Amino acid sequence: MLYRSQFRTKNRAHSRNNAVVSARLGRQSARMGNRARGIDTGRRGSYMPPENWHEPSETPPQNYRIVSQSPGEGFTHVLDVADVRSRLGQLPAWMLKPLQVVQFSRMTRKKRTCPCYGMQWGSALYLYPIETSLVETFRRPPTTAQLNEARMFGGAWNQEAEERWSLTWTRDAIRDFYLNNILIHELGHLLDERNSSYVDRERYAEWFAIEYGYKPSRRPVASR
Repeated sequence: MLYRSQFRTKNRAHSRNNAVVSARLGRQSARMGNRARGIDTGRRGSYMPPENWHEPSETPPQNYRIVSQSPGEGFTHVLDVADVRSRLGQLPAWMLKPLQVVQFSRMTRKKRTCPCYGMQWGSALYLYPIETSLVETFRRPPTTAQLNEARMFGGAWNQEAEERWSLTWTRDAIRDFYLNNILIHELGHLLDERNSSYVDRERYAEWFAIEYGYKPSRRPVASR
């Protein structure tokens, strides 16, 4: 789980790698996904994956656009364009007004050192790929929160060695996790204009993901 500090910018340059943007913005950083894997929670904010900055438009478009990158060797994107548009289309229109870009990001060698599931930066949401095997490996045991979250969405934790744990997903389970947790959680960060501290921002995004992601997806479909 990674720290996401408040990110506001008046920079009007064209899209570029965030290394350049970050240098100009000092200590401000992206709102990273509360889905970082294998991260020491005492180091939140110390890592930010190299990413493309999508300059927010001063006149927001009527609909967000989707940017698709290759997932990278050994990785796969959990969702596709139709999945994202269908899921976000179930939300009230006002929730999507600030959203301008959803990017399916590529997993690179640098990102593998500290992978995350999702990130919100400016007016864009970034979704990261997962191992093609749908099995994630960790050097630290899962926290209680991670155990509970995996249980909610069908992921299975297992200790394979003294310092090796795995989290195994089925295709349906990981799709559910991204659609009704990751995607909605990141949108929650985008809509949060009140909180500035890590704890408060994460608390809000978690609440948002439960209220608008998890709970609605578990309600029985009314019979016609």
